[in-house]
Amino acid sequence: MKTLFLSLLLAGSISTVTLAQSAAEANAKYNTKDYKGSGQVYDQVLKDGKGSTTDHYNAACSWALAGDKNKAFAHLGKAIDKGYLNINHLKQDTDLNSLHSDKRWEKLVQQLRANVDKAEANYNKPLKAQLEQIYENDQKHRRMISKVQQEHGPQSEQFQDLILKMWAADKENLEQVIAIIEEHGWPGKSMVGGAASQAAWAVIQHIGQDQKELMEKYLPMMREAAEKGELQKSSLALTEDRVRMYNNQPQLYGSQLRNNPETNKPEFYLIEDEANVDKRRAEVGLEPLKDYAKRFGLDYPPPVTPGRVN
Repeated sequence: MKTLFLSLLLAGSISTVTLAQSAAEANAKYNTKDYKGSGQVYDQVLKDGKGSTTDHYNAACSWALAGDKNKAFAHLGKAIDKGYLNINHLKQDTDLNSLHSDKRWEKLVQQLRANVDKAEANYNKPLKAQLEQIYENDQKHRRMISKVQQEHGPQSEQFQDLILKMWAADKENLEQVIAIIEEHGWPGKSMVGGAASQAAWAVIQHIGQDQKELMEKYLPMMREAAEKGELQKSSLALTEDRVRMYNNQPQLYGSQLRNNPETNKPEFYLIEDEANVDKRRAEVGLEPLKDYAKRFGLDYPPPVTPGRVN
């Protein structure tokens, strides 16, 4: 499965915005199963050596599904050379199944394993394991929400019980993450690896409005981590938006939705300078807002008046 985050670290003639928009176009083609078209878009924008590990990994997925093993392996090699380390995801990703029988696969996996072992030699491994378990606790109830809601309804005893369990897990997770941050500082990628670092962010992101002061307390630390490459800028953008929403301020990136009390349907929370929201989203590696809206069944109309706030 392709990862959702787009390119962040770029230089040279192709700007961050242009590359992110091109990656979004490639992702859109992937979602419509035009895998060859997706791969061709990636090839065009990455031809001068630009792009991140995510871009090359996603290009490999598209080419593997399109049946071009040579291009798939070429992009996987570049992703690994640029620092891709998620060996478990690579081995389990069904997009790459067609590559498993190729003699190059085992060699590539061995190379990646060596890189992972070298990187993890400097990790705080007990902390990494703790955060990975925290993430599992954070997600296990959330993964069930849609199914339980569809089967029993949002007012059902089953759904309410699930929400209570989720809140209890969130409380326990938050206590652990606060203790970790207070002792170690922000647990960035160089300390615990990307997945474990995202676990800390997810727990902070799930803080409710009644505890917004905690989110505000750690926001400067998260900004510093993102600036140093220790936290994904796309993740920071979601937290920036949530803090703004909690403080009744328009959001910057359009990541936050609310329920319209009149229609009882989801809608975007107020967006500042909406005419430029896609530019801001691309700068942090987020897809265009109209594509993001589709995930929630929304048909997003672009702003008519530059700078307006809906």
